[in-house]
Amino acid sequence: MRVVLRQAMLIAVKDTRIFFKDKFAVGFAFLFPFLFVIGFSLALRGQGPEDEPLRLVLATQEGADSIGAQIVHGFANEGGAGDLTVMSYDEALVATEDGELAGFVAFPPGFSQSLMSGVPTRLEVVVGDGSPETQAALQGFAQSIASEFSQGVVTFSTIGRLSGIGQAGFQLPTVEQDDFAPLIGFEVERVGDIEPFQPSNFTLPAYLTMFLFFTAALSAEAIARERQSHTLERLVSNGTRRESVIVGKFAGTLFRGVAQLGVMWAVGILAFGIDLGASPGAVIIISVLMALASATFGVMLGSFVTNVQAASAAGPLVALVLAPIGGCWWPLFITPQWMQSLAKLTPHGWANGGFNKLMLFGAEFGDVTQEMMALVGFGLVFLAVALWRFRMSSSAG
Repeated sequence: MRVVLRQAMLIAVKDTRIFFKDKFAVGFAFLFPFLFVIGFSLALRGQGPEDEPLRLVLATQEGADSIGAQIVHGFANEGGAGDLTVMSYDEALVATEDGELAGFVAFPPGFSQSLMSGVPTRLEVVVGDGSPETQAALQGFAQSIASEFSQGVVTFSTIGRLSGIGQAGFQLPTVEQDDFAPLIGFEVERVGDIEPFQPSNFTLPAYLTMFLFFTAALSAEAIARERQSHTLERLVSNGTRRESVIVGKFAGTLFRGVAQLGVMWAVGILAFGIDLGASPGAVIIISVLMALASATFGVMLGSFVTNVQAASAAGPLVALVLAPIGGCWWPLFITPQWMQSLAKLTPHGWANGGFNKLMLFGAEFGDVTQEMMALVGFGLVFLAVALWRFRMSSSAG
């Protein structure tokens, strides 16, 4: 084992020196990704969540003397709270059908009579094609009103029974419309502005993932070149073990990946002001695990290609196909569910999913353990295939 590690380290150092002497390769690995980050960050600047107030609409289909009309009139007198609007039922219905409203809450005909008679009744929630969040808010608003009425009915019924008045004698107290206070009160508290969307919090880790894999995939070309020039065979003839070559190629690729990580995260924090979230350690661990998975993939790909031409085509092709599938070109959380499921077939998808959770949605370390284990799994599978398939000679079957 000691011999294997020593030989592997020598091979890794040799490959690293060759890499850093290639100015184009260094520029591609360290400078080219920032062109993408800068370009897409500028394009997405100013895009993000808007602090739009929630609009609730209340209406009634009952007469002017009904309980529902009194409640609606009370909200109108109070001026509402938050962004609550009082409209006639027909007006609200037309606005919903035209798409101007997401929906509204209404008191249906006979609501007051059923309530005073002790007969179960319900509020009407009319929804259009608005967002699910708005529809859920309307349903919650209706539930709040229904809950207040239920508590009131139970209270008055209990008082009536204790006073010897049966359910049939139950009556809600009458109130003047001008003195009516709505059952449901609203208090709006502004706790701060929504922070503007920081595009680099998505673009930098996404393109870091893409170029980590891209650079690692290109290492397959170096393996194919050394196999085609019989360099690998000469290493074996000089006593280098096959396992040493595989581990050395993996270690050299991993070192370049870790160097990419260091440069990109340092520049991202200092120049782009990115936020690593609540658990920076988890961000770093996912980055390193992605580098490990990418390095093992590069060695695995090098074990399959037969010549330099095939390697130079296969590396970029695989990298460019997996990048969009894995969410390097757009956030996975805005894609359809089938595409999010497809992304889980790639290490990119798991890495970007973890980065998004940590850097965009405030996740903790324990929330991304599944992503970490998936990246470890990809690395082990790629390494196992490389150990099984790797050939030292271009003439080997």
